[in-house]
Amino acid sequence: MDVKEIRKQFPILDQDVNGKPLVYLDSAATSQKPLQVIEAVDDYYRRYNSNVHRGVHTLGSLATDAYEGAREKVRSFIHAASTQEIIFTRGTTTAINMVAESYGKSVLKDGDEIVLTQMEHHSNIIPWQQTAKATGAKLKYIPMQEDGTLSLEDVKNTITSHTKIVAITNVSNVLGTINPIKEITKIAHGHGAVTVVDGAQTVPHMKVDVQELDCDFFAFSAHKMVGPTGIGVLYGKKQLLENMEPVEFGGEMIDFVDLHDSTWKELPWKFEGGTPIIAGAIGLGAAIDFLEDVGMDNIAAHEKKLVDYACSKLEEVEGITTYGPEKRAGLITFNIDTVHPHDVATVLDSEGIAVRAGHHCAQPLMKWLDVTATARASFYLYNTLEEIDAFAEGLIKTKEYFGDVFA
Repeated sequence: MDVKEIRKQFPILDQDVNGKPLVYLDSAATSQKPLQVIEAVDDYYRRYNSNVHRGVHTLGSLATDAYEGAREKVRSFIHAASTQEIIFTRGTTTAINMVAESYGKSVLKDGDEIVLTQMEHHSNIIPWQQTAKATGAKLKYIPMQEDGTLSLEDVKNTITSHTKIVAITNVSNVLGTINPIKEITKIAHGHGAVTVVDGAQTVPHMKVDVQELDCDFFAFSAHKMVGPTGIGVLYGKKQLLENMEPVEFGGEMIDFVDLHDSTWKELPWKFEGGTPIIAGAIGLGAAIDFLEDVGMDNIAAHEKKLVDYACSKLEEVEGITTYGPEKRAGLITFNIDTVHPHDVATVLDSEGIAVRAGHHCAQPLMKWLDVTATARASFYLYNTLEEIDAFAEGLIKTKEYFGDVFA
């Protein structure tokens, strides 16, 4: 994997920020976009901008072919059984809300259980809180181990015959914990429950096979996997989606409309009301082409090298606390003694280094960690070891700066 050649495809990386070369370490929030994706979206708007599924004219046919072609690329990328199982959404948040609203509220009743973890992103907590309030279901949380992992024994003890839904992240956006989804799904299915997987931090970084995982629903966003913002995917098993009602109504998703009743299109279109996110889907298709050209195994291996190196560099800096297990995805969440994470991010930004600071939309996890906020550096296929060196040097400067301030 030639990272120097890969970086040439990302024009945004070739710039200075605050007089220093940009070191972008915030890909867990959103990834940068390669020329291949930018040009694919530009080509759609310049050459064949048209609505899909409606017109028989040439531009409409080109747009429909590109839009549905992107759906097939997604199907293949995550190894779904059919394109009918691929729903385009606005992103992971919309996808999870769709499951909570359509599936959750139709199957849950008073006394049923929804099982979560404390490491969930707010987007995989709040929809279930609202669903529980509406149905009388109860929220339960799988306990976490000291290092931020889950014990399968705890999973077995938490999921019961009353559990109907297990909603869980595949990879924690804070700890980098990689949860054993296949094993958890097997336990859930043993009790008749379905699994809803937040795959936002998984699909960009490692191979995903939803059939092997056997999960029932899987959600992710394009913008974290070198694709455009504003589009994501809900994968759902066909037999479940067929029995679910749409949550948005209007054009595109109907079969027949009468004055007093209507019928819906077949899957996947019954869930895609209104003019869909055409340019976004085309951009997502181009992003998948890009990632597959690089190779997901190559990306995973490169990120492992980066995060292992970064962990070793941070161990050399006194006063830094890192959070999460030894085996982790490509990110490090940390704090510097006596320095607020926002101050850390501000000083690093003055050095041209972009990291995230705050609660990372994971306030229950912050409470579990007994902190109000943390800083996070997250890595991707375009990052280099030299950038991690610059990051480590930036942390030392941060410590020195605040040491001088409080001396």
